[in-house]
Amino acid sequence: MIISIASGKGGTGKTSVAVALATSLQEPVQLLDCDVEAPNGHIFLKPHITSREVVTIPVPLVDETRCTRCGLCGDLCQAHAIVCLGSAVLTFPEMCHGCGGCVLVCPEHAIREMPREIGEVARGTAGSVRFVEGRLLIGQAKSPPLIRAVQRHLPRTGIAILDAPPGTSCPVIVTLRGADGAILVTEPTPFGLHDLTLAVAMVQELRLPFGVVVNRMGAGDGRVHEYCRAQEIPILIEIPDDRRIAEAYSRGAVVVDALPEYREHFARLRGSVLALSTAGRR
Repeated sequence: MIISIASGKGGTGKTSVAVALATSLQEPVQLLDCDVEAPNGHIFLKPHITSREVVTIPVPLVDETRCTRCGLCGDLCQAHAIVCLGSAVLTFPEMCHGCGGCVLVCPEHAIREMPREIGEVARGTAGSVRFVEGRLLIGQAKSPPLIRAVQRHLPRTGIAILDAPPGTSCPVIVTLRGADGAILVTEPTPFGLHDLTLAVAMVQELRLPFGVVVNRMGAGDGRVHEYCRAQEIPILIEIPDDRRIAEAYSRGAVVVDALPEYREHFARLRGSVLALSTAGRR
């Protein structure tokens, strides 16, 4: 079972929910931190890292002596990572998506691919939780290839919890595709409601069963609840605006370890998402 945890914006408590859920389950669970631009699941889980692997994507290298400047490679590349300008062929590796199309279309076989490092995937354990984290190199602009490298470590059995990047852009779509269900974490504020509507539109477009977790309950107003009632969106759990939770967060502690009375709240999420995904497949 694959559960993706997302939010319309950052700062809603998405990672806090992900790690609390992972540590609350009694069955085999793996947490995959797909927020590769700013991974912070490790801060709470403090895993023992057992392996690291460098992740690369193939980028074009042009043999100028064979190239006839026909321009077919540039015409094909929608990312504009390779272009012919007069007698020069320019490549922009930082814009390349690594699709290999330029190599296939070149009639002179003047293009070959070379690996370009974009980040790393680390694997380890934190108690009973298996942990996988992607970390994008500073300055890299394309995170989806690294997210897919993290997802290659999805387990064949048990539960996988994917901590998605915030927002509704391409990296989030890559993380959510293939999940059995999604949890959208929001807060009861006007900003939270605005970004929740964007996230809801995203998961509906992906046809994913989903529910909402309202964090910092009591800190805002009732408009998130009114929206969810009107749209018939289930609210899975409500996490109160509890100072003790904020203090645990500031120490890098998992909320269910610092405050065991919340453990059952998060354990119920598993059953709620399972019920949603089962209903969605009917």
